[in-house]
Amino acid sequence: MGDRFADKRVFLTGAASGIGRSVALRLASEGGTIFGVDIDEAGLAETARAVEAAGGAMSWAGGDLRTRSGCFEAVERAVGELGSLDVVGNIAGVNRFHNFLEMPEEDWNLLVAVNLGAVAFVCQAAIPHLLKTSGNIVNLASVAGLMGQAYTVAYCASKGGVIQLTRALAMEYVKTGLRINAIAPAGVDTAMNVDIAFPEDIDWKLMKPYMGHRGLATADEVSGLFAFLASEDARPVHGAVWTADFGVTAG
Repeated sequence: MGDRFADKRVFLTGAASGIGRSVALRLASEGGTIFGVDIDEAGLAETARAVEAAGGAMSWAGGDLRTRSGCFEAVERAVGELGSLDVVGNIAGVNRFHNFLEMPEEDWNLLVAVNLGAVAFVCQAAIPHLLKTSGNIVNLASVAGLMGQAYTVAYCASKGGVIQLTRALAMEYVKTGLRINAIAPAGVDTAMNVDIAFPEDIDWKLMKPYMGHRGLATADEVSGLFAFLASEDARPVHGAVWTADFGVTAG
């Protein structure tokens, strides 16, 4: 696949499975050295074995990114391991479906902390290092941050926050060499989108407009877009939100 990430040091959250694992494998296959973090240590070890079996290099650390201190600890551990950073991928995410009036406070807090807070604080910790290398950040948002979706108020709010965080940071650092972009997929064939617990009385007519007509994307398709945005091929791309949704948001 080439060597676009030769000598590049890559920090990825959510690397234990799904899109995070696929991105780790893709960037390692193009020469990147990977540091992955996730709360799922067994999954991280499996990702590292897959990367190494394919001839790549990956180190990892288990970590809970729901706090600012957890994010800073993870980034500093990665810098200590890799020496510096060139690419940061904020990929970790969670979702829950609720009737809004029955949404528990703990689920709201979980989704906001993982989907938005961790992105903000990983960026805060990583940007000083990325400024030294003219590196870049790719945040995983969602079409749920671009359009209203029933039964996912907390998820929509958190992913909408990721989109605006990406744009705001892009403006704040527009005079530097740092690039910051986001990917907004629709459904992706990963465990998070397959093993879903829906409310019992869900109205599927409300869900249909954003379920799409072409099925789910694969994690590898999303990681291919990630690799482009994180590479020098996308040097002019800054502050962009790239949808990967088979046209769901086009109408």
